[in-house]
Parts: sequence; structure tokens; C-alpha cells
Amino acid sequence: MLARCSSATLQGLEAREVAVEVDIAPGLPGLQIVGLAEAAVRESRERVRAALRNSGFRMPLTRVIVSLAPADLRKEGPGFDLPIALGLLLASGQLSPEHMQGIWSTGELGLDGGLRPVRGVMALALAARRAGARALVVPQANGGEAALVAGLEVWPASDLAQLMGWLADAQGIPAPAPALTQPEAKQPDLAEVIGQAHGRRALEIAAAGGHHLLLVGPPGSGKTMLARRLAGLLPPLPRQEALELTQLYSVAGLLPEGGGLIGSRPFRAPHHSCTATALVGGGATPRPGELSLAHHGVLFLDELAEFRREVLEQLRQPLEEGEVWISRSRQQNRFPCRAALVAATNPCPCGWFGDPERTCCCGEAQRRRYWSRLSGPLLDRLDLQVVMGRLDPGDLVRSFGLGAARPAGPKDSPESTAVVATRVMRARQRMARRNPGGQPNGQLQGASLRTLVELSPGSKRLWQQAIARRGLSARAGERLLRVALTLADLEGTQVVKSQHLGEALSYRSFDQVGREMSFRNAEQQRQR
Repeated sequence: MLARCSSATLQGLEAREVAVEVDIAPGLPGLQIVGLAEAAVRESRERVRAALRNSGFRMPLTRVIVSLAPADLRKEGPGFDLPIALGLLLASGQLSPEHMQGIWSTGELGLDGGLRPVRGVMALALAARRAGARALVVPQANGGEAALVAGLEVWPASDLAQLMGWLADAQGIPAPAPALTQPEAKQPDLAEVIGQAHGRRALEIAAAGGHHLLLVGPPGSGKTMLARRLAGLLPPLPRQEALELTQLYSVAGLLPEGGGLIGSRPFRAPHHSCTATALVGGGATPRPGELSLAHHGVLFLDELAEFRREVLEQLRQPLEEGEVWISRSRQQNRFPCRAALVAATNPCPCGWFGDPERTCCCGEAQRRRYWSRLSGPLLDRLDLQVVMGRLDPGDLVRSFGLGAARPAGPKDSPESTAVVATRVMRARQRMARRNPGGQPNGQLQGASLRTLVELSPGSKRLWQQAIARRGLSARAGERLLRVALTLADLEGTQVVKSQHLGEALSYRSFDQVGREMSFRNAEQQRQR
């Protein structure tokens, strides 16, 4: 006898339909799986046998062939356990074919017949809805995740016996778990950052325009503190972006138990020892890397100059295009990666080059080797390059209430995250009304930028002089305009003025770092 069930396999961020065909024929007892199945799928033979027996059903004592079609598409993961078991029950006459019409299924079977959660259920639910499926059977723990896809009936089952009872009389099928939203992560407050007005301003610009940011300074200057407060300045996640992010985390297998819509922007901070595959994505079965997991959020690369150069070079194209394409001999997988990159590094291996009070113990050759991991094209893509000095001792003492009293000033009462986020939201609203697709300024392409930016006569002359004197590339020149446009949006003006372009130029400290590191000059400019 021949039976057929429907399921799907993950291919990048999407799921592709797979027909699970089961044929029972005379011959020696055995179960063979064909159709380019990886190890976890082939091992389902033993799980399915035990699950059927322990759930009160019989395993056909004859020759069984399970075909996963299309045969040239790689199948991976334990999610095929349930459709294979249902196909065996159909082919052996223990389940009526009409009960499975239009029903898709996925789930890992325990040896006792229980259903365990699998990754990528949201992508599979979207594929089932596109194919016009009547219902989708998932493990109970995946019910809330599948329920996020509107227009599809979801059956969350706890075990195989319960599912067979539903299929037999179509009674008692419970409603899926409600599509809950995960609670927003509590973000650290910007008011906790002492001093560093230049860095705080750069953080606000990065949040408003979606610009990439490089922070350079000695140990303890507050680079990490600033970076960890960027996510709290970004606008709340719209539902469409939240759904895309939830699907991405589901495919990566990182969605918390119980599923639910991700409600806050991600903050990812991989260690500098990570590989290119961990950072950008890939593997034998491609999965998203840290860059994609920071989609619509923040990717923080601390100790940037400690990353291997070949790892950092993998970021160049994804940062420009906002997506990663991972090619294999049989397939191409796309993962989105519209993330705000924040990188932090010391000015030299010892960390004190350019400091007015401590002497650097590194030689010129050491400093050049240290910075040689950061190529010119990579630095070109970092719109904001900020030099941070050591914290003023008086500010630190007063922050603990130990200093002498003095009149309160801007440095004594730094703005909170809520205050700065309000200005960022207003600037983002201006961009949404003006820019194509509502994208932030940091994502504007050359043609759109030339159409939208309106320069005053003074800013035109300053821009031309900056490109000529600093030897900026065409990409760096365009990014300079994007930052200036963001500054105009924060001010609420239509025209990019010379003061906007001048401030944007103050955030291009390391354009010449590949040839001659100008940290001392940048530090002097910051102090002025």
C-alpha cells in the first residue's frame, strides 16, 4: 500500500514542502528512508518504531520504503518523525486517508510517543499557509509560535496517541496556545554613563540614522557602557519586523521555550575569538550567524582589533547590502542582517597610546600590526568614528556623591535613555515620511541620497574640500552626507547646513588609519 503525508524542510530562512511517501510491500521486514536525508532523519527509523509500539499501534512487519520528495533537496532535523509515523499508520490501514486531507505535520517523537519541539516551525507554518493547507500539526511546545501565522489552523499535540484520537473523530481538538509577545528586555539607562558627551552624541546619531559606530579609547573610558545602551535608543519593533525576527530565531533554534513574538530589539556581542561561520553564518547545513541574529538590533564587536582579519573582512558586503547569501553546491540560502554595528577597540595593544597622563609601552611596529586587521574598506563602512578619552576623575567622584558640591550642570545630570529616545523617534519619523520605504538615512543608496539631500552653498564647498583634503573614497563621501542628513533631521531642518557637515566630519577620525594612524590628532580635536 502507498500513503502520502505533507511536511517541509528548512532552506535558509524559508521552508520548502516535502512529500513523505510510504510504501509497504512484501519482503523482509525493514524500514528504509531515501531522498537525501541527513543523519537525524535516517535515525528516525528507531524513534518511530518505538513510538508506534509504545503508543499502542503496530509497526508493519514487512518491507517499508519511505521516500522524501523532492529527492534532490537535502532534508535535515528530527521534524520528519511525526509525518513518517502518520504515513506508516496510513499505509498499514490504522488511519483513514480522508482524515489526513490537507493536513501538514512536523515534530520529533520520543520513544514513548511524546512530541518534542523542533526549530523553524514558524517558517513551516508560512509554507503550509501558502500551499493552502487545512491545518498544521505541531508539538504542543511549538503551538504559540505556529499561532503567530494568521489564516492557518494549528493543532498542538502532546503525543501521538492524542493526535490519533483527534484524527479518528475530529472531536476535542483544542485551540492553539495564544500568540503571546515575549516581555521586553530591560535596557540599561544612558543616564548612568558619566561624562563622554562626544560619545553620547555619536550614540544618538547612530540610533537616529541607523549608522555604524566605532569607539576608540583607553581601557575604562566607557566604550562598552555606551554600546550596551544603543538598543534602548532605537524605536520599538514594528509587528512586521518582530515577525521576521521571530522567524529568524526560530530557524536558528534560539526561540525560548513556549515561542511567542519577540518584543525587543536584539543585542548580540560575540567574543573576538569567534569564527567567520559563527559571525556571518554558514556551516554544512547553513544557519544564521551573529550578524543575522542582530537583525533589526545591535551587533557589538568589543576589542575589534583582536578579531582575525579574515573574519572581519566577511562583514564588508553584508553591512553594505543588509543580507547574507550563503552558497553551497546544491543551494543558496539568504539571511537578513539589517543590524547597527557598534565596534570598540583600544588605540594600541597596551591601550594607552595618545593618553595625556599614561605612557604607551608599544612600539610603532606593534601599533601598525594591531591596526592592520582593520582594512580601509571596512573602516569606510563605519559612518561614525569616535575617539574617547579617559574619564575625568572629578566626574567619577561626584557620581558617587563624594565630591565637593557645585552648581548642577549638563555634565552632572546626563540625559536619560527616554529623553534621547524621544529625539531619535522624531528624527526617524521625518525619515519615514521622506525616504523611500521609510528606511533610515544609514541605509540610503547613492541614487536616493542624491535625490533627497539638500545642501546649502556653504556645506557644498565644505563637502568638496573634505573629500579633496582627506582623500575620502566615494563611499566615505556618501556616508559623510548621510550622517550630516541625520544631524539635520535631529535638528528638524530640511537643509543640510555647514555646521551639520562640520559635525559629521568630526566623526571621521580614522580615514587615514591604514596609512598613518592619526590618533593623537583625533584626540586633540576631541578635546577642543
